[in-house]
Amino acid sequence: MTDREKAVAVRIAGRVQGVWFRGWTVDRANRRKVRGWVRNRRDGSVEALFIGPAAAVDEMVEHCRRGPPEARVDSIDVAAATDDGSLTFFQAPTA
Repeated sequence: MTDREKAVAVRIAGRVQGVWFRGWTVDRANRRKVRGWVRNRRDGSVEALFIGPAAAVDEMVEHCRRGPPEARVDSIDVAAATDDGSLTFFQAPTA
């Protein structure tokens, strides 16, 4: 990670599973050249790690506040994270 990059961990709660949230996130992250992953959580939330240029990471967080058309985002938690070495952005298995 360079000095101009940042990494954040995001947890999104609400109606976020079964509404194409992960695929939608992968599409938007790849358009912005953001690295990391997104996955469903067994508690019904969605979790993501965004790594990349600060402006692009901030855009991803803002997109997640709304989600895809069928989603309903009730809350979003954002925390600083460390670069896990991801080379691309991908959909990870449920945790």
